[in-house]
Amino acid sequence: MSTTENTPETTASTASTDASFEALSSSGAQPSAGSSDGDVQLKLSQLETKHAEVADAYLRAKAESENTRRRAEEEISKARKFAVESFAESMLPVKDSLEAAIAIPAATPEQLLEGVHATLRQLGSALERSKVMEINPLAGTKFDPHQHQAISVVPAEQEANTVVTVLQKGYLIADRVLRPALVTVAAAK
Repeated sequence: MSTTENTPETTASTASTDASFEALSSSGAQPSAGSSDGDVQLKLSQLETKHAEVADAYLRAKAESENTRRRAEEEISKARKFAVESFAESMLPVKDSLEAAIAIPAATPEQLLEGVHATLRQLGSALERSKVMEINPLAGTKFDPHQHQAISVVPAEQEANTVVTVLQKGYLIADRVLRPALVTVAAAK
């Protein structure tokens, strides 16, 4: 029975031989009794070159994906930060109109009322440009719990579960309820 001593040189040599054999096996080449050490070294250097190329391509792809992720996060952050910019721009003329109304010291009630109506139109168009739409159901409209909030149920001469009156308009923003309309609803008979 012979014992072999595991020295670092022996272990490294065995690992190198095992790696060379595995590399040759996976590449489809079969070591033959007649193959020379030069062929094995050539195959090993080719595999090492291929490994270096694949490792480089992997690192480049990883760096590119990290850069793409970082740029996307920056764009999302900017979008959140400046999302209100368009809305604020459309509100500035409304503020200017209100300040102009206050600046007139001797305005008549008719002039003030006319200015308030003009400012309200400006505000309405600014909200519309920002996709903020009114929820203002007509009397007799079917009660929709997704867009209406019933404040009370009252007896009425109309079909049950329909809107009788609107106490406060509601608003949608891009098909999402910002504030439901406050309504009274017809009671069942």
